[in-house]
Amino acid sequence: MTISTVAALQLGSTDTTSTVQKIMSYEQEIIQLGCDLVVLPEAILGGYPKGESFGTQLGYRLPTGRETFLNYFDQAIEVPGEETLALAEFSARCKIHLVIGVIEKSGSSLYCTALFFDPKHGLVGKHRKLMPTGTERLIWGMGDGSTLPVFDTTLGKIGAAICWENHMPLLRTAMYAKGIEIWCAPTVDERDIWQASMRHIAHEGRNFVISACQYQPSPKASGRQLEGWDEDRAMIRGGSVIVDPMGEVLAGPLYNQEGLITAQINIKDIVKARYDFDVVGHYARPDVFSLNVDEAQKNSVNFIDSTKLKVD
Repeated sequence: MTISTVAALQLGSTDTTSTVQKIMSYEQEIIQLGCDLVVLPEAILGGYPKGESFGTQLGYRLPTGRETFLNYFDQAIEVPGEETLALAEFSARCKIHLVIGVIEKSGSSLYCTALFFDPKHGLVGKHRKLMPTGTERLIWGMGDGSTLPVFDTTLGKIGAAICWENHMPLLRTAMYAKGIEIWCAPTVDERDIWQASMRHIAHEGRNFVISACQYQPSPKASGRQLEGWDEDRAMIRGGSVIVDPMGEVLAGPLYNQEGLITAQINIKDIVKARYDFDVVGHYARPDVFSLNVDEAQKNSVNFIDSTKLKVD
């Protein structure tokens, strides 16, 4: 379709079961607004443990931190699993494409992941965050080039970059080369500069950008204590926003509350926007710059079937 309605659903995460139920509570509103695509925040299932140290000091870890990590691990989800089945059914009922940030468990490791759902085909793919930021590296593994999908849908070509991945210029270039038209940015970055980044990516890639951020109330309201944090200030204030291919804001940013923001987009606006700037097309200089992207899955252990080895 040429014109579609896209949305960012700004929520905060609690325990996984309750958060799934909270997402489902927006079903009628999503249907009534005629949404075709809904983007949800980073780590909305599994949680973003802002302020948590997991008992880690340089050179040693405290036993209490290991217990905290176990509790956090238990809130992460299997992909596929019970929660992805529920989300696929939700996508089908609402007749929407869905992009959602989750904490994915694989063996004993966790990954910050964006999942993609199609209303007809359910879970169609995932993207694992390539580089966890700062102390996120204590709890999340790194993704690789095997999960950098862009999906060709009836709405346009949809892909995602998670939070500070959006600041990686080579990742952006790779996604532009894949023809992305609707750039989804699940995040927990609440800062004003994030708005500038979203507008820049829309203007640079000449694509629509939908950023969904979590909203987490103040430590006082949630009964938490964060060292050095103003107890009356929201832990994550939100800032979900939708931007057009010229970098103009279509909806949001939404701050200090949960809610759904929507905008109508015309995919043909991308061609008009790229008339004078196609960053991987007529505005590129492949004779000067080039980028190689390794999309092979990386495994720490590879088993070779000796029965299939060629014997001379």
